[in-house]
Amino acid sequence: MKHAIDLPDTLPIFPLPGALMLPRARLPLHIFEPRYLAMIEDCLKTKHRLIGMIQPRETPAGEARLQAIGCAGRLTGFSETEDGRYMVTLSGASRFRVKQEVQGFTPYRRCLVDWAPFARDLGPSETDSGFRRDAFMAVLGRYFTKMELSTDWGGLKDADVELLINSLSMLCPFSSEDKQALLEAPTLETRRETLVTLIEFALRSGDEEILQ
Repeated sequence: MKHAIDLPDTLPIFPLPGALMLPRARLPLHIFEPRYLAMIEDCLKTKHRLIGMIQPRETPAGEARLQAIGCAGRLTGFSETEDGRYMVTLSGASRFRVKQEVQGFTPYRRCLVDWAPFARDLGPSETDSGFRRDAFMAVLGRYFTKMELSTDWGGLKDADVELLINSLSMLCPFSSEDKQALLEAPTLETRRETLVTLIEFALRSGDEEILQ
């Protein structure tokens, strides 16, 4: 287990719309932009090998703002293609709050971050006492059918609860705002409740009945 004191004060930031990183989950990424190729190369030189995944935030003025909360992933898988692209895997370490953006000479963005609000992320897997697998899998099945998604149902039925909830939060095609809500959920139980609400909303959308 890592302690907050072991985590760096400054992180390289990868603002990627719709990409959600959660603690103890894995996120594969295909890197091809020159600035992010440089970010990966610099990250590999560090002891912690952490990259901050965060949602960009649209503003009326078109400014490239960032959400206040992101999640850092440790670079645990790396391969290079013949044409110079990188295929990497990040393993979720901890969420963080952005304190301020750091100005410098790197082609990618960096932020000064605060880990303290998310100390729980550094501990063991979370549990969800309210989780009911049969009911959850039933609504999930209807959602996957409506959205024409496919998955390994055998694997899902046997998956650890935290892995199941976090993986679905990352993989389901929700909006960036919805992904941010899932990221900011304070507990696994809250994240599961948010996930079910989003799924049920998607199942109702398109119905003739207007929600009041």
